[in-house]
Amino acid sequence: MERAMSVEERIRRAEDIYNRRNGVYTRTQTINSKTKNTNKKRTAKRLLMQIFVCLSIYVIFYAVTNREYIFSEEFRNSVNTFFTEKINTYEMYSKVKNLVLSFFEDEEDSAEVRDDEKSNTADEQSQTEQSQGENKADTNQQENSQENHEEKQGKTQENEQVKNTKDENIGGAEESAEAVNEDKKKNEKLTEQEQMEKEAKEIKKKISFIAPVKGRISSTFGWRTPTTASVPKYHTGVDIATVEGTKIKSATDGKVIMASSTGDYGNHYQIQIQDVILVYAHCKKLYLKEGDIVKKGQEIAEVGSTGNSTGPHLHFEIRKAGMKIDPQLVLDL
Repeated sequence: MERAMSVEERIRRAEDIYNRRNGVYTRTQTINSKTKNTNKKRTAKRLLMQIFVCLSIYVIFYAVTNREYIFSEEFRNSVNTFFTEKINTYEMYSKVKNLVLSFFEDEEDSAEVRDDEKSNTADEQSQTEQSQGENKADTNQQENSQENHEEKQGKTQENEQVKNTKDENIGGAEESAEAVNEDKKKNEKLTEQEQMEKEAKEIKKKISFIAPVKGRISSTFGWRTPTTASVPKYHTGVDIATVEGTKIKSATDGKVIMASSTGDYGNHYQIQIQDVILVYAHCKKLYLKEGDIVKKGQEIAEVGSTGNSTGPHLHFEIRKAGMKIDPQLVLDL
């Protein structure tokens, strides 16, 4: 059985019921609500800051473990392409911030709704049959008004659809012409793979190649899963593994525009013919110097394992206008 309430408790309870029914809240409730909102926003900001710090740490770790790819020409081209697109960083940050804040506010609103439902349940039990009848009448009136509004809205949408259909029929010729032009533009934009295959075909038409060395293909062009952190994940050429000291022949005629022994490529050449540059890397010994003219089939170096290498092999690249071309699309290896 419920305990007997004092006069003061009855008055206080009556005031609470009155305030809930009329949407009036006490100063204490308002302050508590504002405090909860402030705490939720602070939690959201701390969460965003932690996510930002974690992402920063991950980016730094990735940059250290993939330093060769980070400082490569291909990565710089990717970064330039990314920043040439119109991206509003502040807008992206605002969207993420609003999403997190709305998540916490939804949780708080749902908690308040559950409290209101409990209080409303207690109030409904104490209401008279007359008040219930009035509520039902109000509900029916609202439903009727809502149905009328939906009917009007449906008719308006139908009218707009009919109007749009007429407009499309009137200007169909112009719109179809614009659609054809857009399709042409989309077809002209080739993917990176299609562009590389196109460049490879053009190179094969104007330049004759031979295999620079015979051996086993230990790593192909493109993305790969390296066994060590020092090896880049994106491979810009083809690795041909063979015995150390094997003679390397020039795949084409050309001119030595670089003969270097520094960097991750170790002892390496850059030999140019027309607008194409060939790279021979990780050599044990170089026979030529910068400025020398070479002929196709001429011995130019020896297979080695210098620079960032895990074993004796020739790293062979083909470049054109800054683009790395898969050597296996150009010659048989």
